[in-house]
This record gives sequence, structure tokens and C-alpha cells, in this order.
Amino acid sequence: MTEMARAMVIIGAGECGGRAALALRDLGYGGPVTLVGDEPHLPYERPPLSKDAMASDVPEIKAIASDAILAEKSIRHIRSVRAVAIDRAAHTVRLSDGSVLPYDKLLLATGSTPRRLQMPGLGKRCVYLRTFADALAIRAHLRADNRIAVIGGGFIGLELAAAARKLAAAVTVIEAQPRILMRGVPAEIAEIIHAAHVAEGVDILCGEGIASIADDGEQVRIALAGGREITADLAIIGIGAVPATGLAAEAGLAIENGIAVDAELRSSDPDIFAAGDCCSFPLAVYGGRRVRLEAWRNAQEQGALAARNMLGAGEAHVAVPWFWSDQYGLTLQISGLADEGRGTVRRDLGDGAFILFHLAEDGRLVAASGIGPGNAVARDIRLAEMLIGKQARPAPEALGSQAVKLKSLLAA
Repeated sequence: MTEMARAMVIIGAGECGGRAALALRDLGYGGPVTLVGDEPHLPYERPPLSKDAMASDVPEIKAIASDAILAEKSIRHIRSVRAVAIDRAAHTVRLSDGSVLPYDKLLLATGSTPRRLQMPGLGKRCVYLRTFADALAIRAHLRADNRIAVIGGGFIGLELAAAARKLAAAVTVIEAQPRILMRGVPAEIAEIIHAAHVAEGVDILCGEGIASIADDGEQVRIALAGGREITADLAIIGIGAVPATGLAAEAGLAIENGIAVDAELRSSDPDIFAAGDCCSFPLAVYGGRRVRLEAWRNAQEQGALAARNMLGAGEAHVAVPWFWSDQYGLTLQISGLADEGRGTVRRDLGDGAFILFHLAEDGRLVAASGIGPGNAVARDIRLAEMLIGKQARPAPEALGSQAVKLKSLLAA
């Protein structure tokens, strides 16, 4: 098979898969590119589903590329079809419509799916958010005369709670852990987010297990372990996500908290790559620690990196993780992995904004967590990200002093 005839097939037409398809063309690849997605839509960004799209009068998809651009770049986009089997020996993928796609290099960008609440009593008024269709269904219930229960105090649940309050719905958040945002967000910042929700009228119940759920199709009754009962018109369940690995596992690829890939995003099959939410990979900046990231920018970066490596670049993933969330005019940004830190240094930026710098035992800056109005922390978080990438060991007193510019630490 000649270079120009090689077929690149991408399974998963979301942020990651869409970016990979576009990147292949931007890199000059002229062979066939096929993008397979199980939704009827163009590739689109998912973060707005729990933010802007949810609070708007008429939610709209934020597409990554138009039909015209896909056509111009000769990217074949197969919609509303699932990949059901990979034949690694034959280098083919079988689709749910019965068709078979040959590939030279295959990218799995299958993403993740909402973790299901494993208990009886759930019905049509108990919903999850993953797709644009899910967002439309939830949005239809967000109005002043409705009661919304959010099960799970993570990013998705809290962003949906904020959107629901913006639309004047009554909101109760139920979190089994002792506080909200237990995973990856320092308590000091979580407390500010908690207070902001309470100030907006959200009832947040932490440390509350659910004893039972009764969904009769009209309303949901949630009995808490402590004896309280919550009645809601809609229960939104946001208790995390699980990587979509079924296709890869059935094909015999290595699975380790996602499709296991190396630093170049190559799976245990050298002709199959995986990127985005569905894969776990070694992070060089943390000594090769294997992680799986559910983040918009990671999906973008890995989609582009996978495209380069499918074309033989041999380039390792070196990016520092970055996350963000917007709620009530506050922006939370985290660069790096806070759980790598053993001590913190606080830098106040004014107007209530501040950053917590997380230091390892050897003094390396391993993460920075910031919160403030608007983009108050964006610039310093970006500089911190660069320091983390360089595995810098800045003096704690310099990190904590507003008089010392982070850019000067970077230069040093």
C-alpha cells in the first residue's frame, strides 16, 4: 500500500477524534481519512453542554468543523453508526450498519460514558449528561417551577446546578463524600465554590448516602441514609465517568484504567492508537505515572499528537494537565495534579483571587490551583504550568509574594 493510499480511520467523532482528523490534513496527509461517530451531529465541544448551552434559551452545538470544512478537507464523516468489532489481523473495523472499513492506522477516540448509579428505582426522570441530546432533555426541565436534584458534587454536577439556578429552578446537590470536589480540588478552593452555590440558593448536602430512589415517571423521591427525603421533578446523576473500552478490550488490547497506551499514544497493537478520555498514558513530568484525564484541552492536544504519531512522528506526550470550571462568575483553574504535592504555598492576587502552589517533597512545583472572578488567575496559572513542565524548584517565599513576578521565576 502506497503512502497516499494508506487509510486512516478514527473511531469517535468528538473533540479528540475531530481534532485528529483535521490535524491529519493540516500535516499534509493526502490519503483517505474516515471519522466514525455514533451521534448524528458534527464533531462538537462537550464543555458548553453543562455551561453556556445549558443556560441559553435555545441550546446550540459548538461544532469543531462545519460540513463544508470536512468536505473541503476530504474527511469522510460517518454519523449515527457505531464500531462493533476490530479485526487486528485483517486491519479492518466492522460498523453497526454492516459495513467494513480497512485501515492502516486506527485511532480510538471513544471517550467515556457517565458512571451509572447502581440501585433500583431509577426511571425516565433520572438522567445523565454526556451528549447534546442529553443536554436538550435536561434543559427542558430547568425552569422556575421545577425542583432539580443533582446527585454528585463534582464539576459536571455543580456546573449543572449553577445553570439550573440561573434559570430559577430549585436545586439540591447530594454528595456522599464529606465535601464537594473531592477529586483533585483543594479543600480551600472547594469551600469557596460551596459558599458561592449556597449564596445563590443551592442546598448542598455533603456526607449523605442515598438509601433509595423512587422514580414514578412524574417525580423522583430520594430517601437519604440520614432519614431526609428529597422530592424532585428531575434527578441529574453526575458521579463520574468510565472510559469506553469495550471495543478495545474485545479486540484484545491492553486495558489499564482505560486503553493503555505508551507515551506516543500507541496501544499494545502498534497500528492502533488511542487518545482522550478513553485512554491511560504515562505522564513524563510525574516520572511516568499512568493517568487518565477527562479534560477538554487534553482531548484537543492528544487528538493532534495522535495524528502526528500515526504519520510516524514518534513524539512523546509532554503536556501538563490543565482543567477549568466556570460557576457564578468564578473561574477555577488547575494546572498539574494537586495530589502530587506534599505542601502548599498561597499567593493572593487581589479581589478575592488566589493561587495555591503545590510542592513535592523535593521542592518541585507539581501543581497550581487558582480561583477568582473572570480570568483573574489565568495568566499566573499558565506561567505555573510552564514552571511545572520545566520541573522547576522555585523558592516558596517567592511563590507566595505578589512582589515577585512568576515570569521572573520562569526566566531563572
